[in-house]
Amino acid sequence: MATATDNSRYQDQKQLAIRSAAAVFAEKGFHGASTKDIAERMGIKQGSLYYYFKSKEEALGEVCLFGIQEYVHRMKSIATSDQPFESKLLATITSHLSSYRERDEALKVHNDERLYLPEDKRAKLKELGSLYRQQLEAIFDEGARTGALRDSIDCHFAAQAVIGMCNGWGDNIVRDPNLDLFDIIQKCTDLVLNGFVERRKNKRDGIDAAANT
Repeated sequence: MATATDNSRYQDQKQLAIRSAAAVFAEKGFHGASTKDIAERMGIKQGSLYYYFKSKEEALGEVCLFGIQEYVHRMKSIATSDQPFESKLLATITSHLSSYRERDEALKVHNDERLYLPEDKRAKLKELGSLYRQQLEAIFDEGARTGALRDSIDCHFAAQAVIGMCNGWGDNIVRDPNLDLFDIIQKCTDLVLNGFVERRKNKRDGIDAAANT
C-alpha cells in the first residue's frame, strides 16, 4: 500500500521528469528528441521513464500543460483585481515574463511545439490560451472605458500584441539566464504605455499649435 511519503516522492520525481522533458524538447525539438534523451537527462534508465510518461507524445502534453497552467491562473487574479489599468498591465507583463524564468523551457516548448500534439490533446491548451487572451482583452477594454486608454483602441489586437512581445522576449530569457528580468519588464511596460514617440516633442507641438490658434 502506497504511503503519503511514497506519493510525495513520486510527485517530486514526476516534476523532475516534466522539467527534464521540457529541457530536451526545448533543445532538440519534439521530433529530434527521444524518450532515451529524457531518461538520460533525468539520470534513469529509459524503461523507468514509463512510470512517468507512457510515450513521448504524453511527455510533450504534460510539459505544455505545466508551462501554461500557472501563468493563466495568475492572469485571472490580475484581471479580477481592483488595480488601475497601469498596475494591471505591469502585473501582467511581470507575470508573463517571470513565467519564463520560473518555468524555464516549459513555456517555450508550449509555444513552439504544442502543434505536434493531436488535436484532442491540444483542446485543453487552446482553451487555457484563449482564456488568457480574453482576460487580457478585458483589461484593455476596462482601460478604454475608464479613460486610461483612447476609446478607439482595438483591445483584441492590443492583447495579441502584448502576448507576442512577451513571448518573443520570453525566448530570450530562456536562452540567456543573465538577462536582467526586471529591466525587460520595465522596458516592455513603458513601451506599451508610452509608445515610441518622444513625449516632449508631442507636448511642444501641442503648445505651438495652441499659440497659432
